[in-house]
Amino acid sequence: MRSLRVALAQINPAVGDLSGNTQRILDAITASEAAACDLVVLPELALTGYPPEDLILRRTFVHENLAALDRIQAATAGRHVTAVVGFVDLAPDAYNAAAILHDGHRAGVYHKQYLPNYGVFDESRYFRAGREAPVFQIAGVPVGVSICEDIWYSSGPVQAQALAGAEVVVNLNGSPFHAGKIDQREKMLATRAADNAVIVCYVNMVGGQDSLIFDGGSMIHDPRGERVAAAPMFEEALLIADLDVEAVGQVRLHDPRLRRLAPEKPEYIPVSSPPPNARPPIDPTPNRDHPDDAAAIYQALVLGTRDYVRKTGFQKVVIALSGGIDSTLTATIAVDALGADNVTCVAMPSRYSSEGSVGDAHALAENLGIELLTIPIEGPFAANLAALDQAFAGHEPDVAEENLQARIRGTLIMALSNKFGSLVLTTSNKSESATGYTTLYGDMTGGLAVIQDVPKTTVYRLARHVNDVAGSARIPEAVIDKPPSAELRPDQRDEDSLMPYDRLDPILQAFVEEDRTLDEIVAQGFDRADVERVMTLVTRAEYKRRQAAPGLKITPRAFGKDRRFPIANAYRGF
Repeated sequence: MRSLRVALAQINPAVGDLSGNTQRILDAITASEAAACDLVVLPELALTGYPPEDLILRRTFVHENLAALDRIQAATAGRHVTAVVGFVDLAPDAYNAAAILHDGHRAGVYHKQYLPNYGVFDESRYFRAGREAPVFQIAGVPVGVSICEDIWYSSGPVQAQALAGAEVVVNLNGSPFHAGKIDQREKMLATRAADNAVIVCYVNMVGGQDSLIFDGGSMIHDPRGERVAAAPMFEEALLIADLDVEAVGQVRLHDPRLRRLAPEKPEYIPVSSPPPNARPPIDPTPNRDHPDDAAAIYQALVLGTRDYVRKTGFQKVVIALSGGIDSTLTATIAVDALGADNVTCVAMPSRYSSEGSVGDAHALAENLGIELLTIPIEGPFAANLAALDQAFAGHEPDVAEENLQARIRGTLIMALSNKFGSLVLTTSNKSESATGYTTLYGDMTGGLAVIQDVPKTTVYRLARHVNDVAGSARIPEAVIDKPPSAELRPDQRDEDSLMPYDRLDPILQAFVEEDRTLDEIVAQGFDRADVERVMTLVTRAEYKRRQAAPGLKITPRAFGKDRRFPIANAYRGF
């Protein structure tokens, strides 16, 4: 039986860390060689990290990436395994590229053809699109190489390579996570494999990069479209599988669709011969089920938080802990990402803080095993009110006094950050960020907005997920059960200023993520006045979001790179 032993190296590169990324790639090549693999495939732009953004505009960076690729190429000398490595090519323009390296030589280079320029992607800003789709003869098997977006097109390079005789297609990815995306990927990959009667090997990077989270989830689909191997999500892994190449020819005999298409004649490049000796079979190939939606989102937030903190040079974080659901969830994610010893929480009670919230903060700190500092803000608040007494004379207390408390807290927590070198994690959720129910230089103060893309209703789902996994009330039930409140005035409730979150969040999803019109959202059963109010709040809050800390992306359309609207915007044609 003809077979190809392939390793999909699901690694966690860091953008700009050419030395560290080179070592990760070399480690994967060494492990693949030790497992008698014919082929090891690294993710998209594994050498530079993804996305390198304007680093690509610095020629010194691109040249250093090419020099690092030369070192990797030299390290393949004397090895049987062929390595496919993502890098930035310069020929003479910049290309998002994959190098095919074997026995100290560069057998060829593939240039990405479809450059995404939507959502979080700006590849047309940096790269020229490739045109060729060569097929490489690796261990006697014709293999096509493509990069990420290339495989999403039914008539793209994957089809061209299959028509030219490729029996295996490897696809290198830097594909960021959002809830539900793994299912979309799998359906697409199954379709592409079955339509082209080809084995599809999909490798994705893993790890956090600024607001993006790469979830891994590398997988292999056979020529019938069935998934035959899958790596874990949200962790580094080396997925090794023996591919039954004979099955490809058999499936093609039974499926006449490819015969009706004109065969392509791309470049055909010999790379390596089959191994001379029989090798022992590998252990059963992992074919893991994907985590459910809540578990995937939670794992993504943990990974994104860990990598953002570590890759920006921090070790510890500090969080303002109010005893509410948002700060509670943020603290729990931080502990799971960094360990309890690296998380400090600060309770800053005011004259309006309830005994229940103060008690809930202490209960959570005990459950998580974290340090909890208590710094009352009554003194600074009273002093600020006294300073403003003459200026505020004749005006009733309103949002100015409420926001003053939040800003005092922001000042205090940044002082702790400066003193102890800890990164401040902010705690606002997507529902609040969308409607502007946040305070500039107050609760928005910090370096990373962990749950900024998490709607309030999902915050509750994640809190219940945490307790389900723990088998106990790791997050105190009182935090989950009590009505949400900013506690900046007597008897305050979020829904007094907004509306119940189970009504608000679907409107926000329709407007922010789906760009539905006013009439379309009303037709879904929502009150017109409510929808108009929400749309107005979202539009007016754009200036706040532009000043917010970067937030981790977990929905199909997050604020920031995903959704870009002008701040000075007179259009109200909802």
